Amino acid sequence: MSWDFAITAQTLIHMVSHNALRCVKVALECKVPELNGMHANPNCINPYGYFPLHEAAERFSVDMIKLLFRHGASANVRTIGANIIEDLLPLHVAVENTCLHKYIEDNLYPIQNHQNYIYKLIHLLCLPEMKIFLDTTRLLATKTDNLVDELWKYMEDGKLIQSAVLLLAAQEQIRGECSSKINGNVKQDGFSILMHRIFRSSIALRWEKSQNGNSRKQLEEKRALVDCTALLIDIISQAGEFLSAYIQAHSEVPHVNVLDRVSSILEGFGFRTTRGSIDVNNLHPYDCKISGNELRRTGLVDTTKAITETANLHDAKGKKLPLPSPPSIDPYPVTSTCLGFFTCLRLRERIYRKEKDGIPHT
Repeated sequence: MSWDFAITAQTLIHMVSHNALRCVKVALECKVPELNGMHANPNCINPYGYFPLHEAAERFSVDMIKLLFRHGASANVRTIGANIIEDLLPLHVAVENTCLHKYIEDNLYPIQNHQNYIYKLIHLLCLPEMKIFLDTTRLLATKTDNLVDELWKYMEDGKLIQSAVLLLAAQEQIRGECSSKINGNVKQDGFSILMHRIFRSSIALRWEKSQNGNSRKQLEEKRALVDCTALLIDIISQAGEFLSAYIQAHSEVPHVNVLDRVSSILEGFGFRTTRGSIDVNNLHPYDCKISGNELRRTGLVDTTKAITETANLHDAKGKKLPLPSPPSIDPYPVTSTCLGFFTCLRLRERIYRKEKDGIPHT
């Protein structure tokens, strides 16, 4: 496909949205004579303000992301424009969409600032169904600049779930990211930098008083949030490698077994978890039905296959349940996505403003 004798951004992103790996490969390599020398730019932006890598992150297509990386796609491009939330990296898209997963929405809202909430969050992220989302986030993190700073923005904003997703998925990069030196020769890893920033935030809050416009209750909530963030960093810093290894090696395990093993790992590092805080009978996959053609159109075929083959197909007693037909299950509804959701919001805002001003819209 070509418009004006060039493979446009819209054309390439359309192929990415269908997870059409072979088509994207041909467009990027430009080796077939039929293209007459035309090729696609992996760092082109479409009229809606995002790049091919954002679309691949939206679809959680690890293979597509790898293909784009091989052909020079940058993980540091950001969304821009009136039709989308601006300044989003592909990494942000993956993290934010992970936080829209049904298990997260069903079990972690509203957000609570206490240690049992953090333990519950860690347990949920270690479930087999979350692996594909963590894998995507991890891959994008390997190519994202200033990873610790991006993570710190989530923490500063009090976004515990996003912080946990990025910490757990990208811990290897965070451990190896060095941005300062002590006495000229000792480097700090990312976890040390984060803990230092948390310590400074905690000290500042201890000295903050209500005359600054904050009530005593608001100050206590801020302090509790900082304490929870510190606990989260401490858990992943100490137990993260063991948790990650377990996730990678156990992609088809009953939920009850996963939760028990995660508790054991955390307790082995001195963290006092509350066993039984998650009722496995309340972990339900998405039940919205869409056709096989719709799955292929939205690029969710591989994601569906991966998720329907994992441990959500086991009951609380560990008995394996029958596999549903992959085309009948939408594990990740297309309406619950970062780019699509916010684009719709922006378009609705523009239509509302036009109607308010008496301007017809098309």
